[in-house]
Amino acid sequence: MAARVDGDRIRLAEAARFPNRAVPVHGRLHWDVLGLWSGILDGLRAVGEAVAVGVDSWAVDYGLLDADGRLMGNPVCYRDARNAPARDRLLAALDPADLFARTGIQHQPFNTVFQLAAEDPAALDRADRLLLIPDLIGYWLSGASACEATNASTTGLVDQGTGTWGHEWCSAAGFRADLLGAITPTGTVLGPVLPEVAAATGLGPSTAYIATASHDTAAAVAAVPYEGDRAAYISCGTWSLVGVERNAPITSPEALAAGFTNERSADGAIRFLRNVAGLWLLSESVDTWRRQGLDVDLGDLLAGAGRCERLRSVVDPDDVRFADPGDMPGRVRAYCAETGQPVPETPAAVAACVLDSLALAHRRALDDLEALTGEAVETVHIVGGGANNALLCQLTADATGRTVLAGPDEATALGNALVQAQALGLIAAGPDARRAAARASARPRRFEPRGPQDPWVRAAARLPSAAVA
Repeated sequence: MAARVDGDRIRLAEAARFPNRAVPVHGRLHWDVLGLWSGILDGLRAVGEAVAVGVDSWAVDYGLLDADGRLMGNPVCYRDARNAPARDRLLAALDPADLFARTGIQHQPFNTVFQLAAEDPAALDRADRLLLIPDLIGYWLSGASACEATNASTTGLVDQGTGTWGHEWCSAAGFRADLLGAITPTGTVLGPVLPEVAAATGLGPSTAYIATASHDTAAAVAAVPYEGDRAAYISCGTWSLVGVERNAPITSPEALAAGFTNERSADGAIRFLRNVAGLWLLSESVDTWRRQGLDVDLGDLLAGAGRCERLRSVVDPDDVRFADPGDMPGRVRAYCAETGQPVPETPAAVAACVLDSLALAHRRALDDLEALTGEAVETVHIVGGGANNALLCQLTADATGRTVLAGPDEATALGNALVQAQALGLIAAGPDARRAAARASARPRRFEPRGPQDPWVRAAARLPSAAVA
């Protein structure tokens, strides 16, 4: 994405697009990180000129580098099956409540700490350093070895009290703490891009590399154009991250039981949120139908889903059966059959079931958020790709009984650019100035709730809940 600062706003333009796929090899699910690197270089060539570059990506995954700075192998995808057994082993050796109280991070099997507990010990012995995915790309761009703060906070290895790595957790997971570099503050200018990168892409030799908010959700939340104080966000894409920003973490046993986590925002505040399985269920369903030879148009599919009877069947999107790639429509049908609900047969009916269920999951997360923080939520900002799904936005308003403001859809790119612009002095410093620029850069669409809440309350009662008292 190319971003141009135009007065008090950011204008975005797509420069290039390329696929990102997890590839199974010999029983492991890997990222094609060199394919990503090739696509990034093509994208930079398409831009041609820039004063700065910043990288964001998903969290928790990493690459191991040897003493010569060479990548030792393709990074393993966080959806790989190795993680859950390692999590269980490590939590048996540690106090789970104490781990959550000190890191603030929910015990998800994909957390970096659990991935490292599952790592090949020989590989960890040979490794000289570990870089999270955006830091790895940044290293290839600039030669600077950093560990940006928002992404570091997701690993389950940072002590919330000190803001530094917890060496005892490294030891428990079976790796040396010196694999982790110093945590780099968000917005740090790390130097120019490497000469060979400039030569390969056409970037100028003075193009700066900036450690932007490198966790994609942190970048997206940095671009939320908040209206009022009683607002929550849903960063909606593959996952739905439902949360609020706070000055301090909540690490109570109730927060742990309810599935909430505490991650750093671009300004060092806390993003208190729950990970909800998001549009992954719909995108994987579409991929399944296309593999089966069906000509599925997403617009037609959503229109059909909108005409379906609401709440006829619902699933728990966070059920473990929906976590892995595969036949998602078949899994949705099996869930409905096992729970005595009508089985959705057509693609539109499956999509309706998925979207109703995601709206219900949003409702449950927001209700639990209010209970844990003691603060009411009146407005919900949906940002990211899900902001373009008008049906999901309307269903979320209906399910929650709250006003939904949808947009920006490219919130991650906008937040990335806003942090870079502030680092360069092109926009005034501080969260208020950035929020003002976000509001000037995007015009959210408004969705008001329709109809009574009773049907959604009854539907929610059909699903397991992590609700708090």
